[in-house]
Amino acid sequence: MKYQETHEWVKIEGKLATIGISEHAQEQLSDIIFIDLPEVGAEINVGTEFMSVESVKSASDIYAPVSGKVIEVNKALSDSPEMVNESAESEGWLVKIELGDDVATEHLLTKESYEASL
Repeated sequence: MKYQETHEWVKIEGKLATIGISEHAQEQLSDIIFIDLPEVGAEINVGTEFMSVESVKSASDIYAPVSGKVIEVNKALSDSPEMVNESAESEGWLVKIELGDDVATEHLLTKESYEASL
């Protein structure tokens, strides 16, 4: 997995990328109560806000770590947004996207680099 300084993670497997928020981000947000998931088929561009997460403390924009087309959203989060609090970096994933041919990842951080930036 790779991370952004804005607290999103991405796991790339071939042409598929799974995106979520980091363990640190969910701890800072506290109890998550709503997740505004994008539509399947939506195009997202690296660095742009493409969805939001609301907690009892605040609302936070989620920024795309890579560009591509949303092919799946974690529908379980609609009924159970707290899954992100319980398992931010696995079962609490947000979206899966299909990557284009030219994937830019040089801006992403390793887990160690991300943790050092906190």
